[in-house]
Amino acid sequence: MERRNFDSLMQEQIKRGQGKTLLLHCCCAPCSSACLERLKDYFKITVLFYNPNIEDGEYERRKNELIRFVSETGWADFIDCGHDANEFYSAVKGLENENEGGARCAKCFELRLAKTASVAKERGYDYFTTTLTISPLKNATAINEIGERLGGDKWLYSDFKKKNGFLRSTELSAKHNLYRQDYCGCVFSKRAKPNNCEKEKNG
Repeated sequence: MERRNFDSLMQEQIKRGQGKTLLLHCCCAPCSSACLERLKDYFKITVLFYNPNIEDGEYERRKNELIRFVSETGWADFIDCGHDANEFYSAVKGLENENEGGARCAKCFELRLAKTASVAKERGYDYFTTTLTISPLKNATAINEIGERLGGDKWLYSDFKKKNGFLRSTELSAKHNLYRQDYCGCVFSKRAKPNNCEKEKNG
């Protein structure tokens, strides 16, 4: 089966949807930076911080950096969904020993995207998507398939790592002096950090 080009699909949606509203799930300020820069001229954007997978202290640090970034740039409004780690642990129960990037991560993606889809529907956003596809370590196909299933034509396809998206996020992080974490955020990715997440230095 031919692999879909999610960046091209997004460009087609942008042409049809200029000026509409977008709810953008964000995992952290560094990942959001290049995504927001790419989308800000086409949509009225609200970022959604819903990440029950992230550890308590780390969660607050990432949330505060994201608030600072969107306040400084004016590129988006902000919604905080609160933090209940039990939602994450319930979703991944039985998958604690899975490898990074496997079934546990897929459940985590689905948990966060389902919440984003729900908020987008409740508040009447035209589109929703996530910054997660900017990471070189995350499966853009899996993320887009989940989003498509949850949102149908409300899902904005993406593969933000394309066109040097991840590199641009590092440049914007340096420009705005953003805290750049070195693991995904959950306790499982933290344990795997020597083998995995140090390659990325992002979230």
